[in-house]
Amino acid sequence: MKYLQEFRDPELARNILSEIRAATTRPWAIMEVCGGQTHSIIRHGIDQLLPENIELIHGPGCPVCVTPLDMIDKALAIAAETNVIFCSFGDMLRVPGSEKDLFRVKSEGGDVRTVYSPLDALKIARENPEKEVVFFGIGFETTAPANAMAVFQAKQQNITNFSMLVSHVLVPPAIAAIMDSPTNRVQGFLAAGHVCSVMGYAQYPPLVEKYRVPIVVTGFEPVDVLEGIRRVVVQLENGRAEIENGYKRVVNFDGNIPAQTMLAEVFKTTDSAWRGIGIIPNSGWRLNEKYRAFDAEAKFEVSGIKTVESPLCRSGEVLQGMIKPHECECFGKNCTPRKPLGATMVSSEGACAAYYNYGRLAQIAQRSV
Repeated sequence: MKYLQEFRDPELARNILSEIRAATTRPWAIMEVCGGQTHSIIRHGIDQLLPENIELIHGPGCPVCVTPLDMIDKALAIAAETNVIFCSFGDMLRVPGSEKDLFRVKSEGGDVRTVYSPLDALKIARENPEKEVVFFGIGFETTAPANAMAVFQAKQQNITNFSMLVSHVLVPPAIAAIMDSPTNRVQGFLAAGHVCSVMGYAQYPPLVEKYRVPIVVTGFEPVDVLEGIRRVVVQLENGRAEIENGYKRVVNFDGNIPAQTMLAEVFKTTDSAWRGIGIIPNSGWRLNEKYRAFDAEAKFEVSGIKTVESPLCRSGEVLQGMIKPHECECFGKNCTPRKPLGATMVSSEGACAAYYNYGRLAQIAQRSV
């Protein structure tokens, strides 16, 4: 509880806000990469407390949100197989595919189970040798080590009825893609602390040098976020571009070396599709040839599934920071958490869900009166 209390301290937050106001002389646009940071910002009203000339742009850091639509449809096709136990974290069950979601597959008779770890799915495979058990392995670098460990153990223990549908994406290539975009407005980044807890931040100095953009590794509590913003603003005002670690209680430069070793053992880097964004080179992981037998996409021959996004959903623009969620014409109307058009409305880290759940549209309307 110590850190929870300390990093939600109202007086400390007010002091940092005062420092931000004193340091800010020009307009700046800062992107928080992580969806967890977006929810903290909206939940605590941090964006409303900042000086008017500081804009926070919500980035593509929600792994559920950027999982491609065709990957969701592949999951649905596998889960509907009669001999399959399909395992997933709970936040994927309501993510819409082209026509349905995993909850609908479950209601139609599919054996879809919520687990809390990929090792839970591996245990289910051991206990049900007559069934094919598939785990939906999605996420950024944070969740990848546990997924890699599950596949590694399956091979070591010769559990042949276990496989994984992999959709892992990587943060640094996404930052590069954002900076290379002709519509880019981002001048500084708050890097995702939990990703850096695994990978460290050795990958960020080249991005800082190439794009001359400040990057501050930041946590998720209000004081963490405010301190990250303060550091970025100070750099921008002083004409500096550096990598700073504002989350030292969790993150170091090199990261978790054993976790990285396991990742290198099981995965290989690949070009990856991001939902609503498109292909980003070298931005994903897939199982390497050594572990090809555990690739559910190949085992169930679903690679040919291709889909088209709803023309009504503007989640891609939200994920790229081009619009705020409430600027989508469907927000709160055609698109709600009960009937979403895209994953950004149902994910626990989605920007659209944050705006909807914390009543941001009503707050904006009230301020305009």
